[in-house]
Amino acid sequence: MLTILGKAHSPAHGFCDGVSRRSFLTIGGMALGGIALPDVLRADAPKKTGYSHKAIINVYLPGGPSHLDMWDVKGNAPKEVRGEFSPIATNVPGIEICELFPRMAQMMDKFIPVRSLSDSDGAHDGYQCMTGRKKGSRQPPGGWPSAGAWVSKMQGAANPAVPPNLALMYATGNRTWGEPGDGGFVGVAHSPFNLLGRKARSTADNMILQGISLERLQDRTKLRTSFDTFRRDADTKGAMDSMDVYSQQAMSILTDSKLAEALDLSKEDPRIVARYGKSGEEFQRDGAPQMVENFCIARRLVEAGARFVSMNYSRWDWHGSDGMNYPKSREEFPLLDQALSALVTDLHERGLDRDVSVVVWGEFGRTPKINENNSRDHWPQANAAMLAGGGMRTGQVVGSTNRLGEHPHDRPVKFQEIFATLYKKAGIDSENIRVFDQSGVPQYLVDQGIQPIHEIM
Repeated sequence: MLTILGKAHSPAHGFCDGVSRRSFLTIGGMALGGIALPDVLRADAPKKTGYSHKAIINVYLPGGPSHLDMWDVKGNAPKEVRGEFSPIATNVPGIEICELFPRMAQMMDKFIPVRSLSDSDGAHDGYQCMTGRKKGSRQPPGGWPSAGAWVSKMQGAANPAVPPNLALMYATGNRTWGEPGDGGFVGVAHSPFNLLGRKARSTADNMILQGISLERLQDRTKLRTSFDTFRRDADTKGAMDSMDVYSQQAMSILTDSKLAEALDLSKEDPRIVARYGKSGEEFQRDGAPQMVENFCIARRLVEAGARFVSMNYSRWDWHGSDGMNYPKSREEFPLLDQALSALVTDLHERGLDRDVSVVVWGEFGRTPKINENNSRDHWPQANAAMLAGGGMRTGQVVGSTNRLGEHPHDRPVKFQEIFATLYKKAGIDSENIRVFDQSGVPQYLVDQGIQPIHEIM
């Protein structure tokens, strides 16, 4: 692959390997199963759909955030269930959320808490949040496409310089928390083009443009010099023999600046960036870093032409002997509150709220009963998600759990129902469109019988 490194920071401001949060922008074979840009160019030009530029931002919270401590607080439950936080009223009468989300509370009319996710797989894995399907389910030949791959296949590119399916997914210590899925049987050309990483892999897997960072892509003289250096080095290793016209065109796309500019927050109004807050760049143990700025970058990527942006944010697995559930909640909840509120505010101010859908979720919920370490353990029986934008009927709650938050009480919702809703809002009829897999069997985007959530359509 071809890698363009962001500028290095001191250890106090960078990752453990000294590479910045804008570390990797790659062309060619991508880490984590990401797309090869040349394959995008080889793919047949998509047919015109007649739809405007619809898009989806998929925010994955690795580790299983607690539904009971965030958006389904049981204020009247016993203390061993209620926990340390109280619910607060929102600007929508009857809807309450955790007291550590005051910004979201003041704009709940722009959100939809889904409190009755019922089919969480139960594994520490982002697969279900990327595909809607359980990892152990029957797989067609080639595997199930990620949601972004479906959108790429159905809608094509909104801008020829920007791949439709992008990912801001950091490689994580727990590998499954950093995987954005792949193209499955619809092909590698629709796999996520992953823009982030954790560290450079072996030189056999990377071709690095030495001395050229994202901040210097506009310096054509230095860029040309770096390309020449890269070409000489690659020639000595025989790498250029396998680089065809599509790979060379891929370089041209990247240096066309559209994608690089979207990643460059220095080009954003500083007052807008400040809305999202400021977080450290350190990775959270085996999870992702607390990069609230990536919420802003996701919006910029959509504006640049992306149709689907996946991102992993921080680490949400806090149970065990460290008893960190409530200290970590007090640290993490306000950051998420500010970043998510800023994203949705931006979408509304820019007139994108009817075209861009947002979903925020993790792989499962947490036990209603607090354990001996003052934390909550894994609980796939109940989970929650937050939706916004997309022209959805916001300002309402979908579903509920019973008094103790143990299981859905009414309106159980499946992951695939949420994806069916997102697809519909992106202009894709997931109930009727089918694509033939590698064995010639017709496959639907979601299981037959799964429909969008009608209450919010």
